[in-house]
Formats: sequence, C-alpha cells, structure tokens
Amino acid sequence: MLFNSLQFLVFFPVVLGLYFSIPPKRRWILLLAASYYFYACWKAEYLVLILASTAVDYTVALRMGREETKEDRRKWLWLSLATNLGLLFTFKYFNFANDSVRALLDSMGVPYDIPALDVILPVGISFYTFQTLAYTIDVYRGRIEPERHLGKFALYVAFFPQLVAGPIERAFHLLPQFHQEFAFDYDRMASGMRQMTWGMFKKVVVADRLAIYVNGVYNDPTAHSGFPIIAATYFFAFQIYCDFSGYSDIAIGAARIMGFDLMENFHRPYLANSISEFWKRWHISLSTWFRDYVYIPLGGNRVGVERWYANLFIVFLVSGMWHGANWTFLVWGGLHGLYLVFAIVSAGPRTAALDRIGLTAGTGRRRAFEILVTFHLALVAWVFFRANSVTDAVYLLQSGFTGLGAHLDALFALDARTLYQDVVVAVGVGKVEFLGSIVALLFVQAYDMKVEFRPAPATLTRRQRFLRFVWYDALILAMLLFGAYGQQQFIYFQF
Repeated sequence: MLFNSLQFLVFFPVVLGLYFSIPPKRRWILLLAASYYFYACWKAEYLVLILASTAVDYTVALRMGREETKEDRRKWLWLSLATNLGLLFTFKYFNFANDSVRALLDSMGVPYDIPALDVILPVGISFYTFQTLAYTIDVYRGRIEPERHLGKFALYVAFFPQLVAGPIERAFHLLPQFHQEFAFDYDRMASGMRQMTWGMFKKVVVADRLAIYVNGVYNDPTAHSGFPIIAATYFFAFQIYCDFSGYSDIAIGAARIMGFDLMENFHRPYLANSISEFWKRWHISLSTWFRDYVYIPLGGNRVGVERWYANLFIVFLVSGMWHGANWTFLVWGGLHGLYLVFAIVSAGPRTAALDRIGLTAGTGRRRAFEILVTFHLALVAWVFFRANSVTDAVYLLQSGFTGLGAHLDALFALDARTLYQDVVVAVGVGKVEFLGSIVALLFVQAYDMKVEFRPAPATLTRRQRFLRFVWYDALILAMLLFGAYGQQQFIYFQF
C-alpha cells in the first residue's frame, strides 16, 4: 500500500478512528493487524519473512537475557545474524552475486550452471532487517532488556508508518512507546497532519514531477547529451530528496497523530558544508545505524590512521551495497568513502589554500563555498546511484558537457526558447509542467530551511488560525492541480 494512494487515504482514517475508540490496552492488537494488512497489500506471501524474523529475534533475545556473559550470548547473536542476513542475501543479493560469479567464470571459459532464483525483492526487507538486528545487538551488548511481550515486539518490527522505508528505529526509543497510553490530542493531530501534508506535497508535486524529466534522460541516456543530462542530474538530486524526505514526513506525521515519536531522518542535507556533515543530515537513521553497528565495532577512529581510512571506506561500501544489488550502488558508496578520506587527508592544505584566496574559516563566504562544493560532490555520486548501469553513468558524466558552451550562451543570453527546446522537448513534457516543477522545487527548498513540525502553542490568534488554514488549502489545491498521480512508488521501496 502506497502512502500516495486512494487505498491509504481510506485505510489511515479507519485505523485512526478505531485506534482512539478502543481501550488503550488493546490498541497494539489493532496496530499489529493493520501493519500486517498494510504490508500484505504488496505481496501477502512475504509476510512469512517478517514473521520468521520476528519469531527468531524474539526468541534469541529472551535466550540472551538468561545468559550471564557475552560469550554465552554470542551464539544466540550469531543465530540472529545468520537468519536475518541469510534472508536478506537470498532475496536481495543472491542473483547479483550469482550473475557476477557467472560473468567472471565465463570470461575464464569455466562452465557455471547454478540458475538464478525466481523471486521478487520483498518491499522494505533491508529496513526491517536492520531494525530487528539493532534490537538483538543491543540486547547482546546489555544496552536494553529483552521485550517479553511478543505482540508488542512484533509491532516494533512491523509498525506500518515506518515499516517499508524507515526511519530505522531503535528498540530503546520505539518499544517503550508501545507500552504507553496516548489520549487523543488535537494539537498533536494538527502537527502530524501538517507534516503528512507537507510530505505528500513534496512527493506528488515535486518528486513525481521531476521524475518525468529524470526518467526520460536516465532511462535512455544515449539519446541525450549536454544540458538535458545536467538538468536531469540536478533534478534527480532534488527528486530523491523530496521523495525520501517526503516519505519520512508522512511516516513521522502519521505516527505522531497516534502519539508515537519517530526519529528525524533528514535535516536540510543540501546545506551541509562537508560530506561528513551531509551524512549527519541525510538518512540519519541509516547513517547512525552504520556508525553504531559497523563503524565503531571495526574500531572507528580509535585505530591507526590507515586502519581508520579503511574503516570509513568499508562502511560506505557496505552502505552502497545496502541500497541495492548493483555495481552502481557500490560505486556510489565507494565515492562517498573516498570523499571522506580525501577530506581528512587534505584538511590542512585545503584550509591554507582557501585562506590565501580570502575564504577565511568562519565566514559566510567560506561556508557558502563549502556548501556548493559538497552539494556538487554529492551530485556526481548521485549519477551512479540513479544510472541503470556503471556504463550508463560514465556516459552521462562524459556527455553532460557535450555542447555545454552553446547552452551556457543561451542561458546567459536569457534565450528561453533554446533552453526549452533542449531540456523540455528533449524529455517530452509540457512547458507548464516544467515551470511548475521548478517553482515548486524552489518553494520546497525555501520552506524546508525554516519549518519545524511541532504541536502548535496552546493559544493561537485569529490571524494565525486564518493563515494556517490558508496554508493547508494552498497545499491541498497545489496537490490537486499539479500533483503527478498514478501511484508512483517511493524510490526507497526498492531497498
């Protein structure tokens, strides 16, 4: 079930009405049933995977809770790791690994007859797998006690707002909330609805509109060159931001209406002034997961310099593979790892060079320059993330500058007709849609820089209430007039 579907528009109010109508002690039953139904709307058979993961990790955690030492708990942790990562490998990575081995052996003239698995990637498997692994690892470390209520632990694994695309919640944050009782709160509901509406606007008005141009270029790269490639690449950077942060907004808002607090997943990432800061702002729940469960166990920065660099690079390679079974994601993750290592190695010379040209540390000009550079480093990496193959990505990077001089001349001469023909006609969309997407994109960026979704003050002036309802109406009207409908799924569902 997609958030941007008529089905969810009916499903969520029904669940919400029942949730506040039944006794609080029984609400977990409703939410668990709703969560399983929500997931079953994609492919009911794959509920078996969620149930298996839930049963194994619930049992493993209880057994670890009875052990006195880490050594005794370790065998149960290995069972959890083997089960969850085994399922993840089978459904997400087996065919990729199998095809890679086949290609290698074919090049050597060695026969290879292991067939591919005829399976569909289960929606959200990477997200709920990492969420359950975080739980068992935290129990193993003694950070939390095992959850003894099977139903509420199952709800922690399958909670429908964040089941298929996060945020990846930690047990110590989310599980205790399922033991609390929440009364209906109008201000909390209004806050959640605002965030859900804003997330839906970002998805259907911006992300799905930009997807038209991006898909037109990236799905047929050899038919394009020059400015259309550059425009599509910039568009994708904002498409994926609005798509994924839009999902997070809807998930966080929906949970808040019911009383639950989910972690922030994005914090203005394109205002980061370094790649390190970018990853503190982008997909925060995943980056902190890798920090806590991969980077720190590898030794983090508490090792020799060369090992530190290796740890950073390994984490980002694994992060790339988490995103998908394709070499493009591995290159994307590797690039970010190289960016971080290079930033550390070159810190002194870079600072000296910038000081010499007047970009002194701590000044607004220096930060603006660093934000610009960081964004474009991320932009280059996005080419590999979006491209269908590494070959396509290389072509796009090479051909993006073909004929660029003429396009820049048109830009500086304000020759809108030339730019329109080269960009809009090239990808087969209308002028109004094109301009509307640009305006909506600029609006999103300006608003996201200052908005905070919190419950409103206890008292609002008449003018404040009037402006708030004008704002709601404007967003809804924009979605009705300019939204791209057709139930295009969220990008991160494929991960």
